Amino acid sequence: MHQLRLPLQLLRSARAARPRPARRFATEARLTTDHVRIVEVGPRDGLQNEKKSISLETKLELIERLSKTGVTTIEAGSFVPAKWVPQMASTSEILQHLIKTPPQSHNQIAYNYLVPNIRGLENLIKVLEAEGATAGSRGDSKSTTTTEVSLFAAATESFSKANTNCSISESIERARPIVTLAKEKDIRVRGYVSVALGCPYEGTDVSPSKVAEITATLLEMGADEVSVADTTGMGTAPRTLELLRALAAAGIANSDLALHFHDTYGQALVNTVVGLEHGIRIFDSSVGGLGGCPYSKGATGNVATEDLVHTLHGLGMHTGIDLEEMSRIGAWISGELGRANDSRAGKATVARLAGEKPCS
Repeated sequence: MHQLRLPLQLLRSARAARPRPARRFATEARLTTDHVRIVEVGPRDGLQNEKKSISLETKLELIERLSKTGVTTIEAGSFVPAKWVPQMASTSEILQHLIKTPPQSHNQIAYNYLVPNIRGLENLIKVLEAEGATAGSRGDSKSTTTTEVSLFAAATESFSKANTNCSISESIERARPIVTLAKEKDIRVRGYVSVALGCPYEGTDVSPSKVAEITATLLEMGADEVSVADTTGMGTAPRTLELLRALAAAGIANSDLALHFHDTYGQALVNTVVGLEHGIRIFDSSVGGLGGCPYSKGATGNVATEDLVHTLHGLGMHTGIDLEEMSRIGAWISGELGRANDSRAGKATVARLAGEKPCS
């Protein structure tokens, strides 16, 4: 069984030269070895399954607050029919607001919107055109914000049929025109591969080679980045390593990959360290640990951004994110939703800032 190295060794290995894969798909500049880009998914993936109605004002305030933490990518909403995901009904208004009055930030922020089908992307483009706006591009000093989209496929047939009412191959074919149209409009595309380490219907026996095949297909059709997701939180360190090796064997560059962990069994940060050792430098997380999978009973939220930042900073990595401010946001949004704050580092940080001692 693979033994995790100590943090110091991890940092040394992160700086060591790595062999280049056989082929590359990346369109984004390579990240430095000690920098980790965190994709904040709270406003979309974190809120979409909440039962309590959430006002547009609360969503906008959440995005506004997050924009001041140093995060550079935020999932802002989803262009899905309201009957499917009621919490995302105000996504058009969110996009309009961010175009007209983008939050003040010290850095450029990419706002990402999930588009499950071509109609979703067409609706997003209609909003951009109605406002006389373009998507913008990363690295353009004149653009304070950019608009990006994401689409998804599943690693098992059972989950694909339950979540999208189609087979894996059908979902891939649905993705092609989305990517084509997005590229015509100069919109960056992010892919997701769901249930990569465990499926609520097929268990943990998910084929790493199948995940690699889907990931490569999305990149080859033009996706700029693919987030491989442990949607149910079933992943373990050995199986995460096995999956990453399969992705590398398929010739997929680390710079094309993100990892998306849920913390159902408390393994998200362990799996993150495995990803770091393997050279992954993009991770998804949700402030306050918001989120969950409606198709998997007991699946808790995404790994909390506060916990992820605390762990990364403790390993000597850099994120550019203000942990204290992120912790305040986690406490605030948890209170707004009437739910427990699922971030341990966040709760401890807020308690410290308040001059209190966290409970042991």
